[in-house]
Amino acid sequence: MKTVLITGCTSGYGQETARYFLDQGWNVIATMRAPRSEVLPRCERLRVLALDVTDPKSIAAAVDAAGPVDVLVNNAGIGALGAFEATPMQTVRELFETNTFGLMAVTQELLPHFRQRRSGVIVNVTSSSTMAPFPLVAAYTASKTAVEGFTASLGLELQQFDVRVKLVQPGYGPNTAFAANGHERMQGLITAPYAAYAQRVFAEFAGASITTKPSDVARVVWQAANDTSDRLCFPAGPDAVALAQGR
Repeated sequence: MKTVLITGCTSGYGQETARYFLDQGWNVIATMRAPRSEVLPRCERLRVLALDVTDPKSIAAAVDAAGPVDVLVNNAGIGALGAFEATPMQTVRELFETNTFGLMAVTQELLPHFRQRRSGVIVNVTSSSTMAPFPLVAAYTASKTAVEGFTASLGLELQQFDVRVKLVQPGYGPNTAFAANGHERMQGLITAPYAAYAQRVFAEFAGASITTKPSDVARVVWQAANDTSDRLCFPAGPDAVALAQGR
């Protein structure tokens, strides 16, 4: 029976991905900054561990406690929606610390185990904002685009050890906790010069007829984790698939 370690399982894509892998009969290690076992179904194949991807000690402790892992899903991430001009550099760095450097740190901690066993899969969850420009998410998109370059390069150097690396690119998911979790971080990021423009953008997003559900992402993460081809990118959700086809 295979084991998957998933970061960022408190809500949204991570939580749904944990449920999906459980339904497929896998052992699941669901990690969260503040563990809440009640957000996932009780199951003898489920373990919930504390993991803060911005804390090296937390990463090391979680990987040590996890034991052998077949698949790593780097899902943990934070967002910020607003005008870049009004975004403090501290917020930009916070985005990169979690979305980019945190993902790299967890990956680096697990790599020796995959390399020594000559097996393993790394699935990095990014965003469809890397496939086409979207307004008011410049810093967020930059943090995710960096992950895509990292992932493509890493995949080449790990081929010799039979370790596969994949990218899952979710579309726009209005029913996730993305906005709620970033509410405090996004305060003041829409200043007066950008207010009218932002209202038009928000109206367009609110009226979107094709969006991504957490179940779409979970299914595609599963597909990527089990894919044995050289395919790198897996768009998740009908809007993300449409973007990929239009590139």
